[in-house]
Amino acid sequence: MSKFFTLLKREIRSYFYSPIAYIVLVFFLLVSGFDFYIQLSFMNGRPVGYTVQEAFFNSVFFWFAFVLIFPLITMRLFAEEFKLGTIEPLMTAPVRDWQVVLSKFFGALFFYIVLWTPTLLYFAIFQKVTGQPAANSTGAYLGTYMMLLLLGMFYLSVGCLASVLTKNQIVAAIISFCAITLLFFLGLVSFIIQDVSSTTRQLLGYFSAIEQMGTLSRGEIDTRPMVLYLSMTIVMLALTHQAFQSRKWRM
Repeated sequence: MSKFFTLLKREIRSYFYSPIAYIVLVFFLLVSGFDFYIQLSFMNGRPVGYTVQEAFFNSVFFWFAFVLIFPLITMRLFAEEFKLGTIEPLMTAPVRDWQVVLSKFFGALFFYIVLWTPTLLYFAIFQKVTGQPAANSTGAYLGTYMMLLLLGMFYLSVGCLASVLTKNQIVAAIISFCAITLLFFLGLVSFIIQDVSSTTRQLLGYFSAIEQMGTLSRGEIDTRPMVLYLSMTIVMLALTHQAFQSRKWRM
């Protein structure tokens, strides 16, 4: 396990030495801050049936930034190493392939969590200034950030798989963006196409990130997204491991 943590430290350190990571961080904070301001401006002086926290996590700006950050975070994980040739010493080092894959995944997950941590300040500042809670309950915060973590883990695992398939970072970003966008809009099919059976609509609802976020942001904890996204994350990481081994033996 010490070798795994050494690899993990290497991956985390690489994010803070990468200019792309800071560009992603600034971009995300600008978009999320603008989104929070827009939602407050719209709700100011109007009777609405939802909280500030629900409005923030269910807006168009939020989902735009959310889908876009994953290709930017994961495109360099394996592709850059294959391009620069730094993957060869890593492959010949006395570490297991699954340790390499998991270290890169958890390194990306750590940076993803860093991105979202400042958003907690938005609600703290709002409550401090207005004296009003931004959410109905603590469970609403827990449900929302749990959903962010589950979705993030799944989409990051998709990005890892895309990155291990090519040595071109741009190609890796395009593959992961297309895959994540298709998965995201799969859950919206039931809203777009009305002529579907109730069973199909319910099945597609399991894949609707928007619907699941709306439920959890109200503090209604549902275990189905937990099982779904954790299972899909494990599947994607297993595929990444197989693809990594395949490329390793071809080198």
